[in-house]
Amino acid sequence: MSLQSFIERLPKVELHMHVEGSLEPELMFEIARRNGVPLRYGSVGDLRRAYAFKDLQSFLDIYYEGAQVLLKEPDFHDMAMAYFKKAAEQRVRHAEIFFDPQTHTERGVPIAVVIEGLASAQREAERDLGVSSRLILCFLRHLSADAAMRTLQEALPHRDRFVAVGLDSSEVGHPPSKFRAVFDRAREEGFLTVAHAGEEGPPQYIWEALDMLGVSRIDHGVRCVEDAALVEHLRERRIPLTVCPLSNVKLRVFDRMEDHNLGRLLELGLCATVNSDDPAYFGGYVQENYLAVARGLGLGEQQIAQLARNAIDGSFLDAPAKRRLHAGLDACVREHAGL
Repeated sequence: MSLQSFIERLPKVELHMHVEGSLEPELMFEIARRNGVPLRYGSVGDLRRAYAFKDLQSFLDIYYEGAQVLLKEPDFHDMAMAYFKKAAEQRVRHAEIFFDPQTHTERGVPIAVVIEGLASAQREAERDLGVSSRLILCFLRHLSADAAMRTLQEALPHRDRFVAVGLDSSEVGHPPSKFRAVFDRAREEGFLTVAHAGEEGPPQYIWEALDMLGVSRIDHGVRCVEDAALVEHLRERRIPLTVCPLSNVKLRVFDRMEDHNLGRLLELGLCATVNSDDPAYFGGYVQENYLAVARGLGLGEQQIAQLARNAIDGSFLDAPAKRRLHAGLDACVREHAGL
């Protein structure tokens, strides 16, 4: 069995995927037509050609524009189901999915429409595709801390639909400390917490996410290597890093995949994982990310398997579910070894 075949057969867990970032151009145009929403791009091809990003902000400008087509529960259901079907094809067994309610509520879309549309897709995916999932409500860090608090309060009647809160959008200039109060409130309400940090922002943002927001894992975190004390802290506490390799190259965090530091993160003993971030925009879902790092960084079977194990360990699943996933992964490894 080749390494590519091993990766294709590997049971996977994904911990960093923005559902709005899985909206493929074809579905975007379909939803735009049925909702009567005009797009400034004349065709799917024109839109894809616009995916030449120079940094995070240039991506976010198009990302938020694409989300404008989402207005009704079926829109959110269809978007999420399209992701789940792709995930199932790539042997994703469990996914923990970010969603950005403020992207929609600021346009007058009720938060219940967003959450219930996604939740209906979750139920369908688990029943029909065997893909379990959890939702993580993210606050947009370029908006105010007060707006984040209002969003949390609006979401509390739907608290059974999501397990954690997170922090995403424009990182530079918006440190985690800005959102300390809303994360304190979220933890008081019983939610887990995660945050994007150390993608474009400095290692200090990772420290703030850990110390001020009480996060269980760091989304991205690739700049942690600039701070030896931080690396030691992350290693000792086995805090997961949800790394997104294709995204990092597409957004110029690294110029080439060959320059990515994922291999070094593993060598340092960190709990690094592989994820797709915004797969419709960055050229690949989780499997393409595994294949890209295997080829670009020369990772072998043991390193690939370790990345997959780290994702299981870093998930918010309970211990029995993690044991089942580890058993499936171990069986795949044994089969690859011919045992």
